[in-house]
Formats: sequence, structure tokens, C-alpha cells
Amino acid sequence: MQAPQQQYAQRARRQFLRKSITGSAALATLVGSDLARSSLFGTEVSDRIDQDSKRPNELKPHFAPKAKRVISLFQSGGPSQLEMMDYKPRLKELHGTELPDSIRQGQRLTGMTSGQKSFPVVAPKFNFKQVGANGTWLSELLPFTGKVVDDLCIVKSMHTEAINHDPAITFMQTGSQQPGRPSMGSWLSYGLGSEAEDLPAFVVMISHGTGKDANQGLLDRLWGSGFLPSSHQGVKFRSGKDPVLFLNDPNGIDRKLRRSMLDGLAKLNEIQQAQDGDSEIATRMEQYEMAFRMQASVPELTDFSNEPQSTFDLYGPNSKIPGTFAANCLMARRMVERGVRFIQLYHRGWDNHGNLPSNIPKQCDDIDQPQAALVSDLKQRGLLEDTLVVWGGEFGRTVYSQGSLQDDYGRDHHGRCFSMWMAGGGTKPGTVLGETDEFGYNIVSDPVHIHDLHATLLHCLGFDHERLTYRYQGRDFRLTDVHGKVVPQLLLGG
Repeated sequence: MQAPQQQYAQRARRQFLRKSITGSAALATLVGSDLARSSLFGTEVSDRIDQDSKRPNELKPHFAPKAKRVISLFQSGGPSQLEMMDYKPRLKELHGTELPDSIRQGQRLTGMTSGQKSFPVVAPKFNFKQVGANGTWLSELLPFTGKVVDDLCIVKSMHTEAINHDPAITFMQTGSQQPGRPSMGSWLSYGLGSEAEDLPAFVVMISHGTGKDANQGLLDRLWGSGFLPSSHQGVKFRSGKDPVLFLNDPNGIDRKLRRSMLDGLAKLNEIQQAQDGDSEIATRMEQYEMAFRMQASVPELTDFSNEPQSTFDLYGPNSKIPGTFAANCLMARRMVERGVRFIQLYHRGWDNHGNLPSNIPKQCDDIDQPQAALVSDLKQRGLLEDTLVVWGGEFGRTVYSQGSLQDDYGRDHHGRCFSMWMAGGGTKPGTVLGETDEFGYNIVSDPVHIHDLHATLLHCLGFDHERLTYRYQGRDFRLTDVHGKVVPQLLLGG
């Protein structure tokens, strides 16, 4: 057990270091010393806007942005590109044949199929047709999406090193397979702040697919802020009476009393902040104030009664059912109108190791009309131009059947190539980038890595991905780690 003098000395040392760091940061800001700024915090402090701004934590975009906000439509579980977007006509004649070793190329397999003695090619049971002005091939499972295909920028050559769900989803969300890094939404909140005074910059919503395999877990760290200040973490909205947990006041607490309680608490926190210099105290105070404002804004946001019937007709009948993908897409549009920067929609149920022909039509029915409605709704309201919509999962699916070949086949995880699409926000509409081989197993042109995708998204938002950094544990971190390049073919004017 330590002596009281030792405990005091350690506590005093911690306080000295905290105050020294805080004082040095303040000096760097006041004096404007580039040397002091770069040595303490790295690039991000040198890019900060004036301290008298309404949002002092906001960074300056490095160039004029095309997009002001992002809606991510994440299909959790790995949707099969072969049934949806990557048309491979030869698979019908190759159905049941063995996938050649020359195509597999000794690539890593998951534990679920690594022991298979046979890898039979399985052709999709669903037809494709050409849609849109450019004759883009799209599955019959996505008829509504086909109507807006000329607004989409489709990438068929995405790839990742991850082949299992948790590291793959973590990679897509944070730029690293290892937990602990800030999520995309947190980076955007850190970079741009919020346009809304009464809603968070970063909101998360989860819907459950009607397919049988809606069992993949989604952990809160996927929308966490990592080593960024915790004010940048995502706020999860739920369906039902209480969209945000613990937001409502207990019985007997009115707005006036809550306001006085927060004012008193703020004074205590200010005293503690002055003593310790802990930035998380300021973050906590900010979050209390945001929660107070949200008590008034969230009920209005989640009340669809002022939406005309034509809106529900556009998004589909499920848009009236809270918690569905359709309702969440409509909610996303309403959040965009109110200044939320990053809206993350997760839709579970795509992990089709078996029963794929039975499950995937249900999953597509969940998402097809609402996602097409979201694109067209944003466009007709003049919001698509500066709203970036991103659709995709953590990886794709194998061309061979998991287990023996059967009518209700399944496909294993496949990170070597998969498909995504984007719309608005400076991306090039009516574009299809990338090509895979005739088996849909390997990329043959224009590969796009996850780091490249992140670099391109940040570019749309006005950031050089190599300069949007945060100093932590002695090094500058960024969403793209030490990789990534912008893909000009995906951008307007590129």
C-alpha cells in the first residue's frame, strides 16, 4: 500500500502534466506558432478555424467539397454480388462444374469451406436485364433500384483482405481490421462538425432483414469514436417510444427543473475541468446540453404524421412501420434536412451460407424500393447534389457452393471481389467501374480497395485523406492508415 505522500505526488504529477498539455495547446492557439502546433498535435490543429466560430472543433476542408453529408446504407452479412449486380452469363453453362485451381489461385478460404473436397460452380437462379440509359446489367431482384440506376455509380471491383464478419465490418467502418479506431462517421463529425444545433452529427439506425439469417451481431464500437473525443461517437436511434435511451426525463422532472439541474452540474464540471484539464469533462458537458436540446427535437423528427401519403407510396408500405429499413431511409432524409452529417443505416440478414435463393429475395424486397426512393427523394428536393449515399456490405460471396450443390444453395464469404454503389455528393452518375473474371472470382480491371474507397469519400467531402489526421500515442492517425488513393473515375470531372 502506498504512503499518502506517494499518492499525493502521483496525483500532483498527473495534474501537472494535464495542465501543461492544456496550457501548451492554448499557447499554440493564441500565439499561432506553427512549430508549437505541429509538435504537439500534428496536422489537424494547424487546420482549425478561428476560435470564435460557433463550432470551434470543426476543421477546414482542404478544398471545396462536393458533399456536405453522408448516408451509409450498410448491408451487414455480405450481400451476394452474383445475385444482384455482377452479371456473369457463362455461369449457366458452367453450373455444377469444378472451379478451376487456376481461378482459385490458392486464395485463403474460411474455415467453413476450407475442408471441402469439391468447389462446384453455382449459377444464380435469378435473371438479369439491362436497365437505364447505358444498359447497366442489374438483377430482377432490384426493379426499383433499376429505375434510378442512371443516378448510381457502381463499383464491381471492391476488395478487402478480411474474410470473416467482425474484422471485415470493422475494416469497412474504421479503416482497420483491429478494433479501437474511430469510425467513418466519427472522422466526419471530427472534420466537419454538425450543421444541426439540436441533433448529433452522427446517427446510427439498425433494421433486421426478413431473411432467416439476420443473426450477425453489430457491436457499438462500430460507430465508436476510438481515440477521438467521445463527442464524435455515433448516437444510436431505436424504433419505439424512446428512440434514444435515457433521453426522457423521469416523472416529476419538468424542463425548467432540468435546465437548473444542468446549470448547476455545469458549474461543478467547470471547477473540475479547471483542476484537471481533462477534455472529456468538456465533452460530457457538451453532451448533456445536446441531450437537453434533443428532448425537444427528437419527438418532432420521429413524428411522420406531417408526411403526405405520396411519401409513403414512394418509400413503400413498410415506411410506416418503425424500425424497418424503409422507415429508416425516410428518417435519413428527414435527418439530412435537419443538418445531420453522417447517417449510418445497418440492415442485417445477408449472411447466406445456405438457403440463399429463399432468403435473398426477401432481403432485396426489404431494401429495393426504399433505397431507390431515398435517391429519388433527395434528388427531387435538391439534396442529392451535396449528399453522398453509399451502399454495400463488408465483402461478397463465392461463385462456388458452400457444401454440396443443391437447389437452395449457399455461398461462402469472398473478399477478393464484391460490388458497391454510390450516388450524389460529387460521384459520377451512370458509371460502372471495374470488372471481374467470367467466374466473378477475381478482379481483372480497375481494382478499388477499402482504403481507396475511404480516400475517395473524404475527397468528396473536401478532405485530403492524408491530411485529415489526429495525433495519438505519438503518431498521426488517419482513416486510411498509410494507404489509399482517390479513384478519379468515380468522380464528376474525373
